[in-house]
Amino acid sequence: MAELTAAQRVAIARHPQRPNAQEIFDGLFTDLFIQRGDRLAGEDESILGGIARFHGRPVTVIATRKGRTLEENLRCNFGMPSPEGYRKALRLMRQAEKFRRPILTFIDTPGAYPGMEAEERGQGEAIARNLLEMSRLTVPVVAAVTGEGNSGGALALGVANRVLMLENAVYSILSPEGFASILWKDAGRHEEACELMQLTAPDLKRLGVIDEIVPEPEGGAHLAPQIALRALDEALERALGALCRQSGEALAAARYQKFRQMGTPPKEEQ
Repeated sequence: MAELTAAQRVAIARHPQRPNAQEIFDGLFTDLFIQRGDRLAGEDESILGGIARFHGRPVTVIATRKGRTLEENLRCNFGMPSPEGYRKALRLMRQAEKFRRPILTFIDTPGAYPGMEAEERGQGEAIARNLLEMSRLTVPVVAAVTGEGNSGGALALGVANRVLMLENAVYSILSPEGFASILWKDAGRHEEACELMQLTAPDLKRLGVIDEIVPEPEGGAHLAPQIALRALDEALERALGALCRQSGEALAAARYQKFRQMGTPPKEEQ
């Protein structure tokens, strides 16, 4: 599918029938036990998480969640988490650290919820806290961008030892519409923005932002979700198998260095 433009990949990444968080959990994991609430303010259904088994191995799983219907999207705030969601995710990650469980995260969000009430409840601090805490975890962390991953709302689950990305997913600092609105004061130029932003999986693999591109069926994961989930399963198993052979100190140090080095050209280019 190399002939697709960046704008076409954005459209596929946003397709409402792409495998969502619940389908990924049901398709990849067994003995799933969902946990709710941040133990501070409330429950945010745009973050789905809990404990499960992956090929027999106990893991913690966390995902941003969109809905299929209007009712589901309203309940999940269209995949835009509030502070409660990020604090719930952090609670689960701390629990995984305590019990030495690997963490698998799945990212599909247009970004954190930007509403005034979210800011009043500490949205920025909640995201920043996740970035800090994830950078210091001593258990393996694997993140997979499965749809769209925009802004700090995506990065709050993305500070991982290995970052995977489905072939037609996108990962960027903000939406193309937002980029065009800021740069040109014209959201209608979003297709042009898609090309400039280098937000596709091939772009990000070349830049060293992600580690592996997970292939999708022709036309996108929504056309053959079982095939897409099988490929994702294999990629996760490979990544986790390699990481679980490393010590906790090595995992934390490598994760820190991985993100510190992003954006630095190879020595031969300097």
